[in-house]
Amino acid sequence: MKKLILMIALSLPLSYFASIGNNVNAEITIPSYAKWGRVAMEETRAKYPDAQIIDYLHIGKETKGDTSVEKFKLWLKGKDKEFGVFIDISYNSKTEEVIKVTYKETDR
Repeated sequence: MKKLILMIALSLPLSYFASIGNNVNAEITIPSYAKWGRVAMEETRAKYPDAQIIDYLHIGKETKGDTSVEKFKLWLKGKDKEFGVFIDISYNSKTEEVIKVTYKETDR
């Protein structure tokens, strides 16, 4: 269990831990989007294998009927440039089966 918590914690942005401060006994609450953040990073690494993910932002979640969409923005550093990628992960809200993943590159 401790290994799983560490793996999840390592996938979270540093800004998530800013509110914890110096309290070493602070309890870490895993956000509901953590699973989808890992999926976003895995899918992005597969699509952009020569780029390094240097930042991560959860934008939000939208739900319509049985479909949910988790929205993220990842910042990547390639050999010649840095760029952002908006990633939307559509999935069935009940089964959590991924329906589709879309990407949109941005220079901001």
